[in-house]
Amino acid sequence: MLILVAGASGFVGRALVPALVEAGHDVRAMTRRPDRYDGPGTPVAGDVDDPRSLDDALDGCDAAYYLVHSLDHRDFPRRDAAAARAFGDAAGAAGVRRIVYLGGLGDPSDDLSPHLRSRQECEGLLALGGVPVTTLRAGIVIGHRGASWEIIHNLVGKLPALLVPQWGRTLTQPIALADMVRYLVGVLAIEDRETYTFQVGGADVLRYTDMLSRVSVIEGRTSIMLPVWLPFGTRPAALAASEALPLLTGVDRHTVRALIASMGNDVVVRDDTVREVVSFDPMGYDDAVLTALRDRARDRPAPHA
Repeated sequence: MLILVAGASGFVGRALVPALVEAGHDVRAMTRRPDRYDGPGTPVAGDVDDPRSLDDALDGCDAAYYLVHSLDHRDFPRRDAAAARAFGDAAGAAGVRRIVYLGGLGDPSDDLSPHLRSRQECEGLLALGGVPVTTLRAGIVIGHRGASWEIIHNLVGKLPALLVPQWGRTLTQPIALADMVRYLVGVLAIEDRETYTFQVGGADVLRYTDMLSRVSVIEGRTSIMLPVWLPFGTRPAALAASEALPLLTGVDRHTVRALIASMGNDVVVRDDTVREVVSFDPMGYDDAVLTALRDRARDRPAPHA
């Protein structure tokens, strides 16, 4: 199968492309700068913000993965909506048989954050071009270089005491990067022309305070969690987070603000229908953390002699 991966040079894309190649597929890795791409597959130029660039990238493809977002921009909902609509239209014109999209968990009936609401709106926009869309809604993906994971890991590593607002009690179901990729590859087995929305997560449902505490224990640190009854959604707290966390975590201000706002919403799997298509036991949170830490250690440059 000839497959295009939009977002091939991103956090999930860099893990997905090799898995697709290993599964025997021909993969086009779409990126704005194909000359800088150093992974497997065939690099192709394409930019979801430039619809004209998508035609050649999608030409002849059987399926396409859409792993793109604009969280690093203030106006990400508008940009993501326009990009999803353009990609869906281009995929339809190219005769693509299926789009696989990585979206976000969250009950649509809740007061979702702008980030989670945008993720779910993009599902429908991608489908407007007439191509069936398989959506995998996920919460935090735990893996080296993932933005949410980097926030968690750096907070624990750099602050001996953490002031945890009300979002610390929010429920989440983090998933390991390897398991996320396994689901993404597995849903290619769907051969009909229907649209599907699946919910995916790891083995553990946790509060954010639990996630922070368990990272602290795994790394042998002593981190004190101090609850403060100030919602992070309030303007003073959001502004403080958007200024302080980028300095601590290396994640840009707009992405931090979007992710922090989403921590007020429970992101838990309520429907495990995906197991009828891709059946395996996902790893627990501790194992996902250990894997991310091992990948981080391997990624470090060797010390000079």
